[in-house]
Amino acid sequence: MSEQVNVSSQQLVIEPTRGLASLKLRELWEYRELLYFLVWRDVKVRYKQTALGVAWVVLQPLVATLIFTVVFGNLARIPSGDLPYPLFAFSALLPWQYFAGALTRSGTSLVNSAHLITKIYFPRLIIPLAGILNGLIDFGISFLVLIVLMLYYGVVPGWAIVTLPLFLLMAIATALGVSLWLSALGVQYRDVNQLLPFLVQVWMYATPVVYPATLFPERWRPLLGLNPMAGVVEGFRWALTGSGDAPGPMLLISIAVVLVLLVSGLIFFRNTERTFADVV
Repeated sequence: MSEQVNVSSQQLVIEPTRGLASLKLRELWEYRELLYFLVWRDVKVRYKQTALGVAWVVLQPLVATLIFTVVFGNLARIPSGDLPYPLFAFSALLPWQYFAGALTRSGTSLVNSAHLITKIYFPRLIIPLAGILNGLIDFGISFLVLIVLMLYYGVVPGWAIVTLPLFLLMAIATALGVSLWLSALGVQYRDVNQLLPFLVQVWMYATPVVYPATLFPERWRPLLGLNPMAGVVEGFRWALTGSGDAPGPMLLISIAVVLVLLVSGLIFFRNTERTFADVV
């Protein structure tokens, strides 16, 4: 007696995911230990075998503030509202230097991590994200110096201080959105390494760091929001010191630009990610 067995063939079809699902953001949590390792590694490498160590975190904004105070506050007599110019400049330099440092590190992070990308698999998004997050340590140290300056000048924060995390989050999102574009483009075009220092320098003077946004006519002021760091810097200064008016329309425009940069950067990064190991 013979038995006839029917074996149905099964086919596994792999199709590329579409939409936001293709970003695989859940993988970031699964590889959180690698993210922690990369952040801590970058911090240690940055200050290893330096004579002053983390003192550079404090010296850089202090020296920049001193120069800006002499040149723009005393010589050019740029108005600083009801704030002493050193506090006016330092409160803006704090979020700006975090953004500039994060952008500089993350913008070239994929090229600098070629030895990792070509050997093992992990979410490539972790690499620029590590460059964004490790700057928060420097930011925290510099923030303590800002508190000392505020105590020295007798400036007490008001209720607006509760909005400070919003502006820090905007700075992080802006740095990440721009870095995703630059890091992905940097794999294909090494000109990004040359472009970054120039971009950061020009961007700073396009941002109201050494001058107030009130220098612009009121009807054109909201257009400053097209530069998302303008909304961050003005909002940060207002939240800490209460100086000036709350950034209204300018802030709304900055938030919209940040969202566009972040979403478009994530999509572009994900679409080009598959070629990183072959090109880098």
